[in-house]
Amino acid sequence: MKSNHSMSRLRTVLLAALAVISPSSFAAEPAMSASTPAGAKTQVQGQTAALEAAFAYNPAKRVLQVDYTLRNTGTRALAVFDRGNRHEVSIGRQKLGAIASPAWKATGDDLELSHIAAPLPDPGPISPPSPLALEIKAGGELRGAFRFSVIGSIAPKRLRWCLGVMPLEPAYFDSPSQTDAGQIWRASFAAAGEQDKLCTAWFDIARNAFEP
Repeated sequence: MKSNHSMSRLRTVLLAALAVISPSSFAAEPAMSASTPAGAKTQVQGQTAALEAAFAYNPAKRVLQVDYTLRNTGTRALAVFDRGNRHEVSIGRQKLGAIASPAWKATGDDLELSHIAAPLPDPGPISPPSPLALEIKAGGELRGAFRFSVIGSIAPKRLRWCLGVMPLEPAYFDSPSQTDAGQIWRASFAAAGEQDKLCTAWFDIARNAFEP
């Protein structure tokens, strides 16, 4: 009897404790810290796709957050070159189907990021970095995001990002693989000269805004 009475008191104490915990105690952490300004948005219209991108730059951490939506406005399937290359996947540096880290190029105070199909390097490597692309059906939509850390002595005043896309022509693509993200195709290096590069306007870091 004494044991049952003790268990009953313990149950009452636990229920009382749970009753005072507010829902806000379990709130998820914000995606960006308070020191990160609200993102600025821009739009790019290509031949077969429309791109919307939002940039949010944290000056304290020197980290750029890019969120984007790509719509296939054409009548055929579209290849999107934001999935890295075959070599990175083969050595385990890149997960097949995941959004890759962007390539970058600094010129003066400008820093350009890109997810594009790159041409074959010269001299050609033993393991060619064949571009990988995600297939987006006609009328379909892709939503993605990535972060980029500005490292070293680079101190850009402006940033922009370019995304490569092109119609999914059989002559340029083979070896499809189904992933959680969708169908991934290997592209030939000739795709580098055929892609449509959707580049955002320049983002002014000091103004936290895109240039007109």
